[in-house]
Amino acid sequence: MKPEMTEQEQRLRDKLLPEIEAFKQQRETLQLATLGIDGQPNASYAPFALADDGFYILVSDLARHGHNLKHSSKVSVMLVEDETAAKSVFARKRLTFDAIAEAVPRYTPAFIKGVSVLSARFGEMSDNLAALTDFNLYKLAPHQGLYVKGFGQAFSLSGAELLDVDWKRDGHHGTPKTPENQQVA
Repeated sequence: MKPEMTEQEQRLRDKLLPEIEAFKQQRETLQLATLGIDGQPNASYAPFALADDGFYILVSDLARHGHNLKHSSKVSVMLVEDETAAKSVFARKRLTFDAIAEAVPRYTPAFIKGVSVLSARFGEMSDNLAALTDFNLYKLAPHQGLYVKGFGQAFSLSGAELLDVDWKRDGHHGTPKTPENQQVA
């Protein structure tokens, strides 16, 4: 059982969660890391729409990540701030999370819901793609993540909707090993 939240932790949560939600709404695509049957990782992207139960994406079987999603439901996802808007390319705002990708069967209420949220966001193109037989709808259900606002501002997220926030105060430790500071054994 998790101990009660301190007042400071509650204030942090109350401030961060709306910021994270706004950040998600401002992004139109997500970066997607999938794993092939041969164990080879693949980085790609997909437009997404957010609903109350997860992120929805339409993916073609002709795409490499389409094959990968059929093989493994484990994915890593990143939403990242545009480079031109970032204060520093070394510390772009980003939300990364591990998720389970669930194929949504056609002609089900869940399929209608997913395509509907995509259509509301992207228009007729979503309906057209959903009608193609090589396109499949996936719901990405996050289970743990990390929101990075900048240097020294990383917050781990957990829970079914990533609503539990923990400030990663340990940061980056140590100095790079160079010939000057390496110890000889």
